[in-house]
Amino acid sequence: MNSIQNRIEAFSKLGDFLSQFSTKGIEKKEDIPFNELFFDGFKHQIKLAQENNSWFTKDNILNSLESWSNSLNYNNLNNFTNSVNLNIINPKTVAIVMAGNIPLVGFHDFLSVLISGHSVLVKQSSSDKHLLPFLAKYLEYTEESFKGKITFIEDKLTNFDAVIATGSNNTARYFEYYFKEKPNIIRKNRNSVAVITGKETIEDFEKLSDDIFQYFGLGCRSVSKLYVPKDYDFELFFNGMYNKKEIINNAKYANNYDYNKAVYLMSEFDLLENGFLMIKEDESYSSPIATIFYEYFDNEIDLKIKLHEDREKIQCVVAKGFLENEIAFGQTQHPKLTDYADGVNTLEFLSKL
Repeated sequence: MNSIQNRIEAFSKLGDFLSQFSTKGIEKKEDIPFNELFFDGFKHQIKLAQENNSWFTKDNILNSLESWSNSLNYNNLNNFTNSVNLNIINPKTVAIVMAGNIPLVGFHDFLSVLISGHSVLVKQSSSDKHLLPFLAKYLEYTEESFKGKITFIEDKLTNFDAVIATGSNNTARYFEYYFKEKPNIIRKNRNSVAVITGKETIEDFEKLSDDIFQYFGLGCRSVSKLYVPKDYDFELFFNGMYNKKEIINNAKYANNYDYNKAVYLMSEFDLLENGFLMIKEDESYSSPIATIFYEYFDNEIDLKIKLHEDREKIQCVVAKGFLENEIAFGQTQHPKLTDYADGVNTLEFLSKL
């Protein structure tokens, strides 16, 4: 009888395997199971992922792998699975439709389905198709019972009992219609915001630059909008962003910067910019690449009410002593396993199938 402990140990070993691939570099370690079979092959998959999607720079891929390596340790996984009663008698097949905006963006759903004892049917995004199948093979070598429980599919999804699907607000409407007969979690667009009160230090803004620029701002945990007090002076903010100036050397980012700047200038919008980031006053949450939107607020209570009312559109609120469940500056891209996307507890959903 395969137990949840075996599954925890398998993912913990995957965490050890991934620890060889970090932002400090790629370095083969001793004592990693099946390393002879998988180490060089995974290096090759990283290279293929970069070639397939120019937003997936080596640094961004390694950042994601390092983050997952830190999460996938025995204690974290144990606490994660203990947070819900996972006594699943009749395992089901759960389909996952994955997004492709940042490397391994669908991994949390994949982990949740497998660790809870269900089988997984994965439909990947064409933008992020190289890393996960390889890691799935590693898991099958580490834990025999995973064999036959992981299927990757390119065509239409068939023969599944429940579904977790992530997409844009438009595709979400399609998913809601298409999957309405099955238990489902449908995820839409979300963005993250930062509340600036004027008490921040240069260090806070340097940390905030990670929340803004990591993954080129393409993740739902990336900050795309600032709330600032009336007549706020952005000088300190721009000083904090300066340590990310090298981002403009990425051709794809630079093209987006030039294009969006030209559009704004032709429309005669008021812009502040520093050569690699533009900020524009705008009520929307979702800003284009190389742009951050900002909005002024008059008093904190009104802003708290607004953020609460718009919580369906917001993934993280970054702040310093403003809200109870705020995220600290520099921490949006380091979620805990229990920081569920959209605040929907995936494990609980899976435990009730």
